[in-house]
Amino acid sequence: MEALSFFIVIATGIVVMLISTMLDHLWAQVLPMRVFYYLIRAPGVVVHECSHILGCLLTGASITNIVFFSKDGGSVTYTRPKLPVLGNVIISSAPLFCIPLVLTGLAWIFSAYLGCTFPAFPASIDSAGTLHSLGIDIVELFRQNLVAAFHPWFLLYLYLTLSLVLSVAPSRQDIRNAAVGIVFIAFLGLLIFVSAVPWAVSTLWQVTSIVGIGFALGLAFGLIAFVISLPPLAWYIWTHRPRAP
Repeated sequence: MEALSFFIVIATGIVVMLISTMLDHLWAQVLPMRVFYYLIRAPGVVVHECSHILGCLLTGASITNIVFFSKDGGSVTYTRPKLPVLGNVIISSAPLFCIPLVLTGLAWIFSAYLGCTFPAFPASIDSAGTLHSLGIDIVELFRQNLVAAFHPWFLLYLYLTLSLVLSVAPSRQDIRNAAVGIVFIAFLGLLIFVSAVPWAVSTLWQVTSIVGIGFALGLAFGLIAFVISLPPLAWYIWTHRPRAP
């Protein structure tokens, strides 16, 4: 059961990255002027790069350059981290964990201080039932804040959520930096579960549960961003449909 949950968590993380990449590509295509795309992406890019900065601080890497805004997005240049193997993984994948936490904090702020209503999203995605429950919660989120009662601040929340979700996925350079470490972690996790050493399995299960919460939140916010993207997606499909001769 633990091994299955381990790979479900990994699969959830991959889905979160795919949603982020897909939506980022969509918005880059549908917006008529590049400046609008930059405006949508700006908050997410800042949080994305700040996540890398936090990863550097945690792993002992020295930061040599920070770029928040450029035509190619942001970047953080750093020296080799002092933490071996895992250092590059932590730095490169930091946005995948930090951005869902920031989004959770935003949901709390908009709920506690700005009158918006938020359902309790599942803490993990471990069955078809929890995935179905997540879908219902997202529909209810839009219904309560736009239909049952209109909350203007909810529109700002949707903008920030979209911006941050577009920046969740690691860049190609991030993936290259962390590739070896990610393969190592996945292989090590498989070995631990196969070995059935009680203390090792218990420790990995606790870590997997914590990571799973972050990925589950990432999936929830990714699906919210997907709903936001449905109108421009429909417009893009309509305008690019094959024309009759």
